[in-house]
Amino acid sequence: MLKSGGAACYIGIMTQTVAFEDRRQKDERAAALVRALQGRSIVLVGMMGAGKTSVGRRLAQRLGLPFADADAEIETAARMSISEIFARHGEAFFRNREHHVIARLLADGQKVLAAGGGAFIDAATRERIREYGVSVWLKADVDVLGRRVRKRSNRPLLATDSPEETLARLMEIRDPIYALADHTIVSREGSHEFVIEDLLDALEKAYGTAVPVSEAPAVSDPPPGRAAHAAVAVELDSRAYEILIGDGLLADAGQHIARVAPRAACFVVTDANVASRHLPALLASLEQAGIRCGQLVLEPGESTKSFAGFTRTCEAILGARMERGDCVLALGGGVVGDLAGFAAASARRGMRLIQIPTSLLAQVDSSVGGKTGINSEHGKNLIGAFHQPILVLADAGTLATLPDREFRAGYAEVVKYGLINDAAFFEWLERNRRGVFAQGPELREAIRVSCMAKAAIVARDETEQGERMLLNLGHTFGHALERLTHYQSTRLNHGEGVAIGLACAFRFSVRLGHCDGQDAERVVGHLRDAGLPTRIRDIPDWNEGAAAILEAMYQDKKVSAGALTFILARGIGEAFVARGASPDAVRTFLTDELAEP
Repeated sequence: MLKSGGAACYIGIMTQTVAFEDRRQKDERAAALVRALQGRSIVLVGMMGAGKTSVGRRLAQRLGLPFADADAEIETAARMSISEIFARHGEAFFRNREHHVIARLLADGQKVLAAGGGAFIDAATRERIREYGVSVWLKADVDVLGRRVRKRSNRPLLATDSPEETLARLMEIRDPIYALADHTIVSREGSHEFVIEDLLDALEKAYGTAVPVSEAPAVSDPPPGRAAHAAVAVELDSRAYEILIGDGLLADAGQHIARVAPRAACFVVTDANVASRHLPALLASLEQAGIRCGQLVLEPGESTKSFAGFTRTCEAILGARMERGDCVLALGGGVVGDLAGFAAASARRGMRLIQIPTSLLAQVDSSVGGKTGINSEHGKNLIGAFHQPILVLADAGTLATLPDREFRAGYAEVVKYGLINDAAFFEWLERNRRGVFAQGPELREAIRVSCMAKAAIVARDETEQGERMLLNLGHTFGHALERLTHYQSTRLNHGEGVAIGLACAFRFSVRLGHCDGQDAERVVGHLRDAGLPTRIRDIPDWNEGAAAILEAMYQDKKVSAGALTFILARGIGEAFVARGASPDAVRTFLTDELAEP
């Protein structure tokens, strides 16, 4: 039997042993996670008062990594406080300095980095963080942030008559962009250790642990446990969003939606064809993420993009008691995306929209850029609104169920991007068309490049005042042909109309002396090799004349002051806006086109 002193000694030894074992397990856990991150830094982003510095310092100590605070680095280098920098030089100067400091810190090896509240809002800084690190949004409610920042006077953006209102306004602008971070962790009241545990759990789940260095993936590979995907950013300031491209995104849709729209309910709009193939997987993913949802299944086809379809969709959304902060999910091709997008822009005077395109045409074109609308008896897409989504999930795996004709139709829009301003991409398509149609890695690359091309143009001209008109290459012809077939997709679907329109645009460019005939032949030959129509006479049961086509063209959205506007080409990759085209020249060209065998 132990004496009291021996018992105390024994208890002391056991306590030390337990503490040592706990530290050992924590050290092994930390080392495994650091290995799994493969040199990437952990970058904490979020509003002022979210706890980025306090959590970051403790997290770095836990993982055995260096810690850096971007704001502190800026103050040290400038030898003045953030408030003084704002007062003397302005916010633009500070943001420029902030970008360069963060870029330097990230390039200087793996660490835990606390970024300033506005750093992640800058697109270039976001891209640098994506390249070198893993971003974590520390998300806190406005009341929690208000209590924390009230204790400090070094917040220049809150130096207003009503700091609470300013804080709430900043959160409304910034939160959708913070939601683009790789992970979201709630920064709650209480010990920061709880936040750190949540953060470590999330990172371990996403990237795995205990990965031997020799077996770990390269930095450019997708992290373990995460579906392989590419991300394309659409830079529209506070309304910026991501296009995710890859396989398996439909099954993971719930977690992606919860990331960008926490606590939001969702209303799924789809059509009968898509619903039978993909709706169960989407609903299962939403249920797994704990997202309440409603649904509407419409008849497939262009005729659904009508006033009747729009009314039915809006009434269904309202009937499901969806609120303004909830999301409309467009699951389907271009028809569903356009219709659901217009309903999202209108219901509750504007709800959030998420595009989940399941056709190639929608993945590379209609789901990106915010154009939504319905058709009129006067023409295609003449009623609608610009309403950007908050997220686009382009699951390339869904294209495996696409009918061959629909896949080919989508390919016409892919070709369009090479013809507008990227001759190298068109040449790549000439070499890799078979790989694209075999739905190999070439398909994912074609989707990625197409989305990047459209995102860049949309960022520069969101509402189609100039450069964005180039995206309508072939569409002035194509839309007129669709109208004259009464949008009967059995005769002519949109992609086929675009293919004929592209061929016509290049032949018309040759007729006007803008383009070399050999370029036109290359374009027509490539479209024909892809199994697409290239002549108006290729449309089944076509019986309209040049005058009817010209009349339909006058309802084109690009008509200005009664004058026709075409997108023509000086060569492959050299499209331009041609205003005031001569009606006589167009009529003569169309007459000759119809006379061709």
